[in-house]
Amino acid sequence: MIDFEEELKQYSPSLEVSQAEADILSSDLKDISDIVLQMTEDLRGVTR
Repeated sequence: MIDFEEELKQYSPSLEVSQAEADILSSDLKDISDIVLQMTEDLRGVTR
């Protein structure tokens, strides 16, 4: 039988996962609400 506690102790994330997490957290991505807000501001001629 698998001892999950022992397996978790041996776990370490791969470098690719760590790098992907760092890249995602450091990037300034727009979500859909930012895009819609920008589109409505553009249509109204409003600037931030």
